[in-house]
Amino acid sequence: MNTFGTIFRLTDFGDTHGPCMGGIIDGCPSGLLFDIPFVQAELARRSLPGDGRCEKDEVRFLSGIYDGVTTGAPIGFVIENEDGIASPVTNQLLKPSHSSFVYKEKYGHTCNEQGGRSSARQTVCRVVAGAVAKMFLRNHGVTVTSRVLASSVQVPSGDTVGATVEAVIHGLPAGLGEPVYDKFDARLAAAMLSIPACKGFEIGEGFRAANMLGSQYNDVQNPDFSFQTNHDGGVQAGITNGEDVIFRVAFKPIPSIQLSQKTIDYQGNETIYASSNRNDVCVAPRVLPVVEAMAAHVTFDLMLLKQANKL
Repeated sequence: MNTFGTIFRLTDFGDTHGPCMGGIIDGCPSGLLFDIPFVQAELARRSLPGDGRCEKDEVRFLSGIYDGVTTGAPIGFVIENEDGIASPVTNQLLKPSHSSFVYKEKYGHTCNEQGGRSSARQTVCRVVAGAVAKMFLRNHGVTVTSRVLASSVQVPSGDTVGATVEAVIHGLPAGLGEPVYDKFDARLAAAMLSIPACKGFEIGEGFRAANMLGSQYNDVQNPDFSFQTNHDGGVQAGITNGEDVIFRVAFKPIPSIQLSQKTIDYQGNETIYASSNRNDVCVAPRVLPVVEAMAAHVTFDLMLLKQANKL
């Protein structure tokens, strides 16, 4: 599956070693004032200096926009890859904790270059779609923000480290989400876990709720229907309740480390692998606009779905 969303949908293509990335955004209503500088600014957040790869990430829109306004037609876009260099040596190795082995088992690939869709480079397409969703949401007073939670882990030279990101969706109305199998938080979890290197998701108190009493946890309401607390993280029974949606996402350490590791090649022969300096030490802060993009995408999609159900 290379498509995400129900009404507001992104279908993207391209891989880290190919000539370009790109996609089709379908389901965006007509009449939306299209802010291209904002899209470019979101891409710039994702492409902050980190690894040794140099990409301008300049997006070119091909359709769906006329005189700065969306037409309701599919929005096509491309982003050229300018520095996608593949290594002939490491392409033949099973990189530890990468897609190497599982892509080999699923697709029969015997070269890492063929697994370029699993690269975090693909997230550039998500950021474009997320920026479009954010344009719509801000017209309805909804914002999506994120931050990296502090970590005391010291990173030795040549190694990498994980990160936990907390995000907030502010200004949501109550009533978004489609029970039972299309809950708002379930959609959000699926979106976050689809991001490369993501290994955990929790909303509200999350795993801390397992050690609380019901009398401590329950979000009691006032006579005006406002809430005294927000332990549920803005979602009850899979439907938004009007409070801030607060969630956290855990990312594993980037598997490409510069330290030598024992591994095998695609024929099963033992060998040694060490990454180049073209990889980040941590997914943060570059992953922040990706987390926000996916959250905005889910929110926009479910707002359109609620609107469609009322027609």
